[in-house]
Amino acid sequence: MNILEAHNVTKNYAAHRALDDVSIEIPKQSIFGLLGPNGAGKTTLIRIINQIIMSDAGNITINGEKLEPKHIQVIGYLPEERGLYKKMKVGEQLMYLAQLKGLSNAEARKRIKHWLDRMGLSEWAGKKVEDLSKGMAQKIQFIATVLHEPELLILDEPFSGFDPVNANLIKDEIFELRDKGATVIFSTHRMESVEQLCDDIVLINKSKKILDGTKSEIKKSFKSGKYNVTYKGAMAGLSTNFDLVETKEIEDGMSESLIQAQGDHNPNDLIKELISRVEVHSFVEVIPSINDIFIQIVEGGES
Repeated sequence: MNILEAHNVTKNYAAHRALDDVSIEIPKQSIFGLLGPNGAGKTTLIRIINQIIMSDAGNITINGEKLEPKHIQVIGYLPEERGLYKKMKVGEQLMYLAQLKGLSNAEARKRIKHWLDRMGLSEWAGKKVEDLSKGMAQKIQFIATVLHEPELLILDEPFSGFDPVNANLIKDEIFELRDKGATVIFSTHRMESVEQLCDDIVLINKSKKILDGTKSEIKKSFKSGKYNVTYKGAMAGLSTNFDLVETKEIEDGMSESLIQAQGDHNPNDLIKELISRVEVHSFVEVIPSINDIFIQIVEGGES
């Protein structure tokens, strides 16, 4: 079942079309990557889901219901532009934001204590936000986003400002929230994070949806029939079914070659040719990364 569906969503700003007939489906309890270059339309879509702005055409449903103001209570939104009140104390600020999301005073206090302990920030509850480091403030903003235990989390560049240790801490929290039932929309330019986190992705470019699907399906669809082989011996006399793209010597008399298959010839066909010629030590199909696919589509000008 899908927690959120967008159907033919279009948004114009004067002469600029920010979203052009975009439709997406976000499965429940998934981490969904919302990808695209700057100006592609990602932020516009996020703002429409959060009801900050309205679409000009199309509609969005949450749990099968048309998007309405009541759904704000089931959404947690961490914007790219962080916005904490610098003069407020950390605990007071979290209490204020928790009560805006409908939590009682007692429940809010319990959850704030839990999350501050979890993030190693308990001793900072009485400090002003302006006294925190950037990384600490980012953690507080993350806590504010998840305090009301939303069904749908929208995280826009959530690792911005974090060192590697704290970035891994937040990644672990995202996985745990997903495992406990939350759905995460994850918007980022960091493709290595997409590789690590996302189950499904959609790529928006120049206001249009270019591709979507599970991460594994998309990567398979971009395979190009290339194989990396390490071996001992002389690679010579391959049939016309395979092209030797490049070869380099590595160590201990070993070589590494990149081989391109022609037509619909499969890995077994190549292995049969290799074992009669060389001593094979490794054989790996080249699967493009999400970063490779992103660059190929965006720089290739597909629209």
